[in-house]
Amino acid sequence: MPVTLAQAKLNTQDDIDLQVIDEFRKSSWLLDNMVFDDVVNPAGGGATLTYGYTRLVTQPTAAFRAINSEYVPTEVTRQRYTTDLKVLGGSFQIDRVLAKVGPALSGEVALQMSQKIKAARSKFQDAVINGDSAVDAQSFDGLDKALTGSSTEIDAAAGTGYDWSAVNSQATGVAALKFLRRLHAKLDGRPSAFLMNGDALAALETIADFVSQLGTLDAFGQTITTWRGIPLIDLGEKPGTSDPVIPTAAGLTDIYAVRIGLDGFTGISTVGGQLVQQFLPDFTTPGAVKTGEVEMGPVGVALKATKAAAVLRGIKVA
Repeated sequence: MPVTLAQAKLNTQDDIDLQVIDEFRKSSWLLDNMVFDDVVNPAGGGATLTYGYTRLVTQPTAAFRAINSEYVPTEVTRQRYTTDLKVLGGSFQIDRVLAKVGPALSGEVALQMSQKIKAARSKFQDAVINGDSAVDAQSFDGLDKALTGSSTEIDAAAGTGYDWSAVNSQATGVAALKFLRRLHAKLDGRPSAFLMNGDALAALETIADFVSQLGTLDAFGQTITTWRGIPLIDLGEKPGTSDPVIPTAAGLTDIYAVRIGLDGFTGISTVGGQLVQQFLPDFTTPGAVKTGEVEMGPVGVALKATKAAAVLRGIKVA
């Protein structure tokens, strides 16, 4: 049964687990809204963490026909893909003396746990975009790899008018937004979100100052900018660095559009598994230094239809 983190939260009995799931959700629109389809059963002999699926790569056609003539046969095209579910997270170690210093809410265990959740959250978002199992065998493949060379990849280097840094009037603002509309049109339905970095979001908010086409919505007490009701999501930085998940190089960056759903862009997980787990340090047993862990997975992502995701490359934002 497909689940989201919000639904997984309802099934937790441990207050700590519930808090950990909330921590994953409240600072990540992507994790809060991603649907995870529990399609892989690792139990039993010979089972694996590999998921095979069929991606629809062309669209169906229809036509008129003359009387006493036949339709010209056309078929949709599918391709077979496989992806491996992977485990991500991290651990930390604390001396039992330090664990007792200060209030519990701001103590060393709470601090290290929250920071490890932050890092795991960032790592998942990084893999959703940049994951490449050929580069990192422990990662799943992401959107950048899936969309490179596809029919839903728009390359700004081949055209003009993608300079969002030069918008200074209503006319240039309207002209700039036509490329966001082109990205929207590449999908086979309404996008669930546009995924970008902070530079692209800032450029769009500047455009909004001139054309007044952006709105806002509230999620976990945070304001999210929207365009035509579609969230514009800054995926933030990679774990342990200040480098954005979607880079800006030489003033150019990319914007992704995704339609989240079981027949579109979806998360995948194991049958009966927990999406998120936490392991607190056990200070009741001998040993001065104890280990705590946060873990997500096994998880992965699957693009069930090519037109469920698109990318606009080479937007000039600086």
